[in-house]
Amino acid sequence: MCTGKCALCVGTSLYPLAVISIICNIMLFFPGWDIKYAQNGQITEEVKYMGGLIGGGILVLIPAFHIHLTGKQGCCANRCGMFLSILFAAVGVVGALYSFIVALMGLINGPYCKYYLLVWGTPFKDKDESYLKDRGTWGTCTEPKNVVEFNVGLFSTLLVTSALQLILCAIQMINGLFGCLCGTCKEKGPL
Repeated sequence: MCTGKCALCVGTSLYPLAVISIICNIMLFFPGWDIKYAQNGQITEEVKYMGGLIGGGILVLIPAFHIHLTGKQGCCANRCGMFLSILFAAVGVVGALYSFIVALMGLINGPYCKYYLLVWGTPFKDKDESYLKDRGTWGTCTEPKNVVEFNVGLFSTLLVTSALQLILCAIQMINGLFGCLCGTCKEKGPL
């Protein structure tokens, strides 16, 4: 596969992943599908870091545009464009890594919820054994309803999405290096 086509493929693949990250992060602001928890500040701490919105979203979407354009016929698909795609892909790696770490910490620490009838907090944080292994402990959180499943599902989606973004941006960094050194193998028209 030529470096221009590879860049086009990578850039196109990053678009839906960035949109998924943004949607997941926005949804995490509304546990139990209710706005009152966001208004009262009763949301998981890692949601406020906006890993999916900033990291996996904006910091991946901007490089995706450039990488996609680098692969287009007649648009920036030259050695300079491929060099710039390395830099943009590096920004994407940073964003995806940020999103990955925030999602991982969100899974490890667990949700912010009401437990023991009156106490709001993070009941699974700093426990010896992970709540992810023992589904029976998920009932500890009484409000918002099904918040553990909600957080696990969305943070897991963010984790997988950011891992794919990380891999794609790393591939583009290597592809951009080859494109910068060897050229973009464009089809030449008749002379």
